[in-house]
Amino acid sequence: MQIHGFNKTTLLDYPGHLASTVFLGNCNFRCPFCHNRGLVLCPEKEPVIPTELVLEHINKRKNILEGICITGGEPTLSSDLYEFISQIKRVGLLVKLDTNGYRPEMLSALMKDHMLDYIAMDIKSSYENYYKVAGLDRLDMNKIDNSIHMIMESGIDYEFRTTLIKELHSMDDINQIGEWIKGCKSYFLQAYRENENVINPIFTSFSKDELLVFQQHLSKYMKHVQIRGID
Repeated sequence: MQIHGFNKTTLLDYPGHLASTVFLGNCNFRCPFCHNRGLVLCPEKEPVIPTELVLEHINKRKNILEGICITGGEPTLSSDLYEFISQIKRVGLLVKLDTNGYRPEMLSALMKDHMLDYIAMDIKSSYENYYKVAGLDRLDMNKIDNSIHMIMESGIDYEFRTTLIKELHSMDDINQIGEWIKGCKSYFLQAYRENENVINPIFTSFSKDELLVFQQHLSKYMKHVQIRGID
């Protein structure tokens, strides 16, 4: 397991729970607005935290922590992910997985064996513009679609979320996403925030008022639409 970051305590990454967050390297997408450039483009240059040290900390804090958030990069690319989660579950902690949904077979295996308690899946854009926002020449959209339906039907707690970029998203994209994930349990619109780790720092965020308009439009497709990242 190539762990490149470890946040020992967070109240933000796992909704409603005191958690630790583990950051894994590598990704099968190249979203130009991604703020984890090092983990995506050159994880081999990032520091590696021994898995044993992370598990040792988790064991020591198991009576204080409630869960572990596993993020990246794209965690489902790790061949050791199943075993790592197994060790967390043996400690008795909840597991939240952040994913882009492009490996539905891995999600299926983890869900089948009750390894996940919360899934946060990114919805990059509308069906037709997905590959562009993901920074790729093409995508097998069946994989994304399979993951969406699998998650919605799993009975596991989940959220879908979209980071909105002025240069990449339109109202038409928003409405198409609403139709696509209609009836989902929880959907978050995330305000883009640029920092020094963004892969391609040329983008701008929507204003609070613009995000509120998107939220209003999406409310006809799902009950719980929330906005993250605005004051």
